[in-house]
Amino acid sequence: MADGVKAFNDLLLHPIKFRLFLLSKIPAAYFSGVRVKSVSAASAEITIPYKWFSTNPFKSTYFACLAMAAEMSTGVLAMAHTYKRNPAVSMLVVGMEAKFTKKATGLTTFRCNDGLAIADAVEKAVTTGEAQTIIARAEGVNDKGEPVASFHITWSFKKKSS
Repeated sequence: MADGVKAFNDLLLHPIKFRLFLLSKIPAAYFSGVRVKSVSAASAEITIPYKWFSTNPFKSTYFACLAMAAEMSTGVLAMAHTYKRNPAVSMLVVGMEAKFTKKATGLTTFRCNDGLAIADAVEKAVTTGEAQTIIARAEGVNDKGEPVASFHITWSFKKKSS
């Protein structure tokens, strides 16, 4: 695992530092209860509970909260592979597609296994100097392992000018 990825993952898995990051940068995720279940250079798992702050009138998790957790499962991998990168690389979500297959009425876990493909896109952005895009897939399952939703998040990476 690259040094930047390890350093970022250490911050991400620190319970206090991660919650402070969420509270200061993504307060909706903090109040919704988004948590990191696991992370490596290749994959990440993010959970979102069904609770008062994340519910909708139909007694399931609000789709925007599901989207937030799905995006975060891809985003933490993108951030890990760009963290303290020299030269610096900017990252931006440029598209999203979602499919919902079951009501989310409990804890939903989103998993993204595209970390190595994201690392390749970041590396190519640095070596070519041209923006690179990648579609990362996040699969959400309930506590029984049943599919709840799948998201395709399109990320763009570009080497920042010096």
